[in-house]
Amino acid sequence: MPTAAPRSTSVQSSSLTACAVLSLLLSACRSGDAPRATPSTTSVAATTDTLRPVVVTSAVLNDSDDPAIWIDTLNPSRSLIVGTDKGDSTGGLYVFTLDGRIDSTRTRRPLKRPNNVDIITGVSLGGKRIDVAVTAERGTMSLRMFRLPDMTPIDGGGIKVFDGDATRAPMGIAMYRRPGDGAVFAIVGGKSGPSEGYLWQYRLADAGNGTLTATRVRTFGAYSGKKEIEAIAVDQHLGFVYYSDETVGIRKYYADPDRADAAKELALFGTTGFVSDHEGIAVYPTSDSTGYLVVSDQQGHRLQLFAREGSTGAPHTHVVLATIPVAAQETDGLDVTAHALSPAFPEGLLVMMSTDKTFHLYDWRDVRKRLPLNR
Repeated sequence: MPTAAPRSTSVQSSSLTACAVLSLLLSACRSGDAPRATPSTTSVAATTDTLRPVVVTSAVLNDSDDPAIWIDTLNPSRSLIVGTDKGDSTGGLYVFTLDGRIDSTRTRRPLKRPNNVDIITGVSLGGKRIDVAVTAERGTMSLRMFRLPDMTPIDGGGIKVFDGDATRAPMGIAMYRRPGDGAVFAIVGGKSGPSEGYLWQYRLADAGNGTLTATRVRTFGAYSGKKEIEAIAVDQHLGFVYYSDETVGIRKYYADPDRADAAKELALFGTTGFVSDHEGIAVYPTSDSTGYLVVSDQQGHRLQLFAREGSTGAPHTHVVLATIPVAAQETDGLDVTAHALSPAFPEGLLVMMSTDKTFHLYDWRDVRKRLPLNR
């Protein structure tokens, strides 16, 4: 059964200590108020207490790995979390309600080692626009696609990637819908690959029989050769794709394969300050062009947050704004939304995988409290 996680009391305790000291200088200090950092263009959040989840989901059978958030636009409180279980033959896509319970009617298993999952809206199928969950199924070298919210399969049993090359072992997946024409693409990363052209990008299309097809349109992306490329995220509004070159940094490219400069690497950032693996990535927008890039510092059991818009006059220079320890352990995948979902998540939701086979759901307000004040 899912559990409601206890709230951390460390903020209040540190606040009382701060107030006791500052009362000699500031008569206006109120007992229980959290200490605030002095605004600065380069400040990092001063609060270092561990971020605690509001909800911990029920456990999957084998090995939780990566979540994605589906938003019910008609009733946001009925939104869902879709999470992977990497079991080799008994894995699956688990569907959770916002209270952390498994929705067994929509959960899809068994699958053969599904790794990462992403969700895209507005896919054309049978003359309608639908929402689709896509996962990389390593055991079959395929993409598996399911219509939301009922999770009906729409892939004809799986769409092969990497030309069936088993050494590539598909892992990362990110979806992109191009604003100009509504074309939908899947960007896939694997367990291994070349130093250039590591990511393969596929365009999805209606097969005319209730399923989708995928056609490769480009290979792109540098790779260090150090570990693997698993975490991929697309900024749908700004048109960038980010991916974690594990132990090296986060790489940035354009998501549109038809741009003349689509093959150009725009940035490699986060190259210092991580304990080891760079993992899950997601975008939390605060406007059409501003917000945060949220990245899992896996072995550090923490988040690293970067400015989505880059630095002043340098949009591809992403400097860390905050480092936040989290209760989730060894997080591979994460996702985030700025949509108000329920009274528990009025400013959005952050969901992170944890090594105890669960996913942790965090209230974005708790994240915001740990961010620089001038943001």
